[in-house]
Amino acid sequence: MKDIQIWLYIIIGVIYFLSRLKKKPEQQPKDLGDFEPEKPVQTFDKASPRPSAPAKGMTFEELLREITQEKTTKQPEPEYVDYDDNLEDEAKDLEEVDYDYRKQDKIYEVYEEAKKQAFNRPSLEETMKVANTKMEYGRFKVFETEEKRDLMKEYLADFNDPEGFKKAVVMSEILQRKF
Repeated sequence: MKDIQIWLYIIIGVIYFLSRLKKKPEQQPKDLGDFEPEKPVQTFDKASPRPSAPAKGMTFEELLREITQEKTTKQPEPEYVDYDDNLEDEAKDLEEVDYDYRKQDKIYEVYEEAKKQAFNRPSLEETMKVANTKMEYGRFKVFETEEKRDLMKEYLADFNDPEGFKKAVVMSEILQRKF
């Protein structure tokens, strides 16, 4: 498989190389002469006192002078700001120390009220009477599943039983085809 891939890559490379050789370099038409279209004249509005790009007619000395002039003009340095001056004397603690959950959360009030009422209510043992309980035989019979007869298990049990040898011979005669 790996050899086939290598040969495939070699064949593709050869085809690519031959197609490159067959291509002829583009030749410019010789019969047109030295025709050059006119170049459009571009006009720019001068928005800033110094041009961002040097003009076409600048000499080397003028260009050098402009570059050195830019280097000599100092850029204003950014003002140093000390942000530590605005800090407070002491950092504030984010944790609330005087927090009482019993005063803030209503769930504790409900819980405490339920605890108080629990002593006034009768318990389950007090309210339950044996006479109210249904004690019928076969009440859950509806939920039981019936077992289906599995013939295959019965036949296999007969084959393993020595007395069921007759049944095994009869079954083999039934299951085997004569023709």
